[in-house]
Amino acid sequence: MSQPVLQIVVASTRPGRVGRSIAEWFRDRAVAAGGFDVELIDLAEVGLPFLDEPNHPRLKQYEHAHTKAWSATVDRGDAFVFVTPEYNHSFNAVLKNALDYLHQEWQHKAAGFVSYGGVSGGTRAVNGLRQVTSSLKMVPVVESVTIPFFPQVVGEDGVVRPNEVMNAAADALIAELAKLTGALRPMRLAA
Repeated sequence: MSQPVLQIVVASTRPGRVGRSIAEWFRDRAVAAGGFDVELIDLAEVGLPFLDEPNHPRLKQYEHAHTKAWSATVDRGDAFVFVTPEYNHSFNAVLKNALDYLHQEWQHKAAGFVSYGGVSGGTRAVNGLRQVTSSLKMVPVVESVTIPFFPQVVGEDGVVRPNEVMNAAADALIAELAKLTGALRPMRLAA
């Protein structure tokens, strides 16, 4: 049996963003932990327009090539980590749009979160994401990585200099995702 696929989704598309650097740090940590084939999915590169499919996503009757490509990408994943900033006490519209494009492709897969921001470290964004991912029949894990005051760990050069708390949180998140992904695999295979 092949290793499960962990997809790390970079939510921010804003110019000057740090989300890509944080996602790359987490990806390196996940690769070092083993147990997953790890993919980095950057929503800035995916470039989905705002939902433009005429049929409800649960029908899986996609008309546009970009939707079919996004469906194939998400379908390939067994677990996800969403790397998200916090915008106005929530997560950004680009990530919400990417989630809303699909339905069945997300089901019975583990969801983890790496968030960053100011004093709250993106926790309010994650609270919203937990509700949305649960509605898509994903299973959010409790463990997460929260990075408050992110400029203290992401230099102007874009290099992440993690502290011990970040590394320990990342390792706990990866371990929990591995356990849950194994437990959910029979549900996905049955579907």
